[in-house]
Amino acid sequence: MDLDAYVLAHAQEWQRLEQLLHRGKLSGAESDELVGLYQQVATQLSVVRTSAPDPSLVAHLSSLLAKARNKAVGTRVSSWRGFQAFFTERFPAALYRLRRWWLGCLAGNVVVTGVLLLWLIDHPNVEQSLLSQQEIDQLVNNDIEGYYSEYAASHFALQVWINNSWVSALCIAFGILGLPVIYLLYGNIENLAVLASLMTHADRGQLFWGLILPHGLLELTCVFVAGGVGLRLFWSWIEPGELTRTQSIAREGRTAGTVALGLACLLAVSGVIEAFVTPSGLPTWARVGIGVTAELAFFAYVFVLGRQAHHRGVTGDVDARYLEDRVATQA
Repeated sequence: MDLDAYVLAHAQEWQRLEQLLHRGKLSGAESDELVGLYQQVATQLSVVRTSAPDPSLVAHLSSLLAKARNKAVGTRVSSWRGFQAFFTERFPAALYRLRRWWLGCLAGNVVVTGVLLLWLIDHPNVEQSLLSQQEIDQLVNNDIEGYYSEYAASHFALQVWINNSWVSALCIAFGILGLPVIYLLYGNIENLAVLASLMTHADRGQLFWGLILPHGLLELTCVFVAGGVGLRLFWSWIEPGELTRTQSIAREGRTAGTVALGLACLLAVSGVIEAFVTPSGLPTWARVGIGVTAELAFFAYVFVLGRQAHHRGVTGDVDARYLEDRVATQA
């Protein structure tokens, strides 16, 4: 196909569509014209992609179509309704659909942590090969407990949120490769097991778990969710199912984006608990109770709200009307 000739033949239609986009309220006839031009340009974009995929022209036409769609149906993405739907349907539905992956990741990490912790408790000499006795004493007697009151609560909450969001984002971002996710998760639980064994040997295990559990239940669950979603992204190109590999990766990638955004909000909650509840003067049972309540609320969110949304057909993927326009054309 002669691209220059094709552009010359249809340039007036594209210009007219752009003129309509820059007008205010359209009349009935202009609205009909907008819809007609939208359909024509969608077909023309498909032809360009198939026969002469010029990147700049494809980008220009795609932009025109996106603006025309918003003009025709109204912008809903940034509305309060869309914001509400994200947290009541799209995010919980994504968590529910991918539940086997992140629940498996959670269970596997808990088992490995338990086995590693028991092994370290039975082999105290391993700790001494990792740290000097002076470093161990500093950790056990000062650093672990003092960590939660070192900074102002608001600053500490922000620091914790950034750190945990970064770890979760890495699990999802590297999910396409598979092995880096396992490496990140193992490094996380290895640190937990080493610290727990150090405190146990110093007869301060109760203090340690009293500090970790209030925020750690929800925090670690979020990390394990990110790990499970990352591994699902990896599996999407290993076993795409009925979709092509490109379609499978695209779908799971968009869903992973949904989960990443939702997890950032959940990690903000765990950060607030870690900054304001963990170092508070509340008795241990009350602090742990708050952590357990937050964890149970998360599972109720997934298996009640998410299950209902999933059964209504919500998958966690972007709504079909916001995906790229596809028009069938003959070769």
